[in-house]
Amino acid sequence: MALYISQVHPLFVGEVTGVDLRQPLDPAVVTEIDAAMDRYAVLVLRDQSLDQEQQMVFARSFGPLDLGLRKVKKQPHRFQYDELIDISNVDEKGRVADRNSRKIVSNIANQLWHSDSSFQRPAAKYSMLSAVVLPTRGGETEFADLRAAYDALSDEMKTELEGLEAEHYALHSRFLLGDTDYTEEQKNAIPPVHWPIVRMHPGSMRKLLFIGVHARQIVGWPVAEGRMLLMDLLEHATQRDFVYSHKWRVGDLVVWDNRSTLHRGRRYNLSERRELRRTTTEDTLS
Repeated sequence: MALYISQVHPLFVGEVTGVDLRQPLDPAVVTEIDAAMDRYAVLVLRDQSLDQEQQMVFARSFGPLDLGLRKVKKQPHRFQYDELIDISNVDEKGRVADRNSRKIVSNIANQLWHSDSSFQRPAAKYSMLSAVVLPTRGGETEFADLRAAYDALSDEMKTELEGLEAEHYALHSRFLLGDTDYTEEQKNAIPPVHWPIVRMHPGSMRKLLFIGVHARQIVGWPVAEGRMLLMDLLEHATQRDFVYSHKWRVGDLVVWDNRSTLHRGRRYNLSERRELRRTTTEDTLS
């Protein structure tokens, strides 16, 4: 089985053909995909209508799976596997959720630039999002290349950032959106973690900016000053030249490397059904 990859953005993102993900992957293909992820950071695979079990088998080919915020929320789940993350506006009974529900707040939080599970150790490695039902318009997913963002920094800024760490906290993005009704147990379920703002990607050996909405302050800095720098870096990293916007088709599977990209969902009509399923592997080397 030969993979064919065409680059779809000047900086990153490859569209893959020549593989059927409904079948278990040969180890050599897994190695090929890993190498492609190091280069492209985002891979688009069209016409891969996976059922739940097939998506789980594919995801497990790349390592142990992450539950993310499900460890905090522990809400009713409509999927067969706990490790399948429901990126949808559908409640546990299969109905389009009310706009005021916490399900929708979580949905809207995905519209903030973030790296999945950067709020924990180990953080996330790959995320794999499968499109099942789509609205008539909107709902694109955007990706930003954090390697290119680092490369474009001034030498002065690169020097200033060396050695700085940011604190990432699981519920920071929810608090920003007014979703504050959590118990102390839930607030403490995933303690904050510190990550260097400048990291080296272990596959590509390229430096990158490890930032995003889960980063709530710079360690050792006054909160206000640290947050302003983090906001400036996020604005820099998400310039249009560094961003790819994916327009979904049913059956798409998009895989991205959380260590070298940020992503966000875009707005859509919340009264229209939108269902995507995500699996995420742990970065066991972090």
